[in-house]
Formats: sequence, structure tokens, C-alpha cells
Amino acid sequence: MAAFYESVIAWYMMHMNYFTITVLMTIESSFLPFPSEVVIPPAAWKAAQGDLDLGLVILFGTLGALLGAIINYYLAKSLGKMIIYRFADSRLGRMCLLDSNKIKKAEAYFIRYGNISTFIGRLVPGIRQLISIPAGLAEMPLRPFLLYTTLGALMWNIILAVLGYYLQSQQELFNQYYSELSLGFGLLAVILVAYLIYKGLSKPKTE
Repeated sequence: MAAFYESVIAWYMMHMNYFTITVLMTIESSFLPFPSEVVIPPAAWKAAQGDLDLGLVILFGTLGALLGAIINYYLAKSLGKMIIYRFADSRLGRMCLLDSNKIKKAEAYFIRYGNISTFIGRLVPGIRQLISIPAGLAEMPLRPFLLYTTLGALMWNIILAVLGYYLQSQQELFNQYYSELSLGFGLLAVILVAYLIYKGLSKPKTE
């Protein structure tokens, strides 16, 4: 599996353009495991060198993330919980680095935080690729799903693009800031959810 990833990454580095960015980010955002950290930052570094446009890197990266999320959403919505969980525990599911515990974790996250979790979940490592599955299982309305997914993916891609644009040539520094920002956005997500819960509980009940 590691050799496969290395070959895909090597191919991407040789054929980096807006189309390949979109394709790999679609894969990254679906149930197939592929890290966005090897897609957006190198493309942003190319933009820093003048070979690509940073805004278009973010735009097509977000488009790909949205397409992958839509795939997960409709697969979950059409197949249903039983088949999704069976697939996660199948040999093919394990090859995709899935298992029922990961799906349960994403589903519990969605149930706990509601529709806003499709936005917040895009910023949480380990949840971001799978949060569209419980949204589909719960048959979340498509319009808010698209809105929250786009906003979350856009924010994540901006973070990666800015880091890649300024720090890709300094890999150690990039890793340091990436880890710190991941933690920071995780804390921000918790604060946002706590605020939303507080506002919901503090609303006066209507007769």
C-alpha cells in the first residue's frame, strides 16, 4: 500500500495541474484514503514559484473535496446503514482503512453536534473524510450539507495552501505549524460547538 501511495504521489508531482488537484482531492474526500496534505501544499508551493495560481489551487481543491463528500453522502443515503457498516468491515473496506468503529465515531460526532458537524468535522483529523457518511445516513437536507461542506473544505484548504505557499521549502517548520494549527482548529471547533449548544439551551421555550 505504501508503494502505491508513493507511485501516486510521484505521478502527481509530475502531472500537477488543476485537474489532477481536483481528482486527488475528490479521492481524499471520499472513503478512499488519500491525505490532502500531499495535494494542496505542494500545489501552493508551485503557485509560489509562479507555475500555478494560489486562488485556483484553493478553488479546485475545494471543488474536489465537495465532489468526494457528495459521493460519500449519496452512497450512504442510498445504501443505508447496514450495507455501509458491512462494507467498512469487509476486506475492501479495510483496504480503504475503514472499519465500523470509524463509521460509528463519525456518526456519533454527527448526532452530537447536528448539521453544523459537517462544517466542523472538515477541520477535525480522523473525522473530516467520513463526516459525509452519517450526513447521508441521516438524510440531511442537501442544501445545508453542500453549504457547510463547502465552507469547511474551503477553510481547510486555505490553511494548507497558506502553509504550503510560505513553508513548503522548510519541511520541518511546515510540520510544526501544521500540527499546531490542527490542534488550534480542533479547540476552535469545540468552542464553537459549546457556544451553539449554549445558545440552543438558553432560547426561551415557546408554548
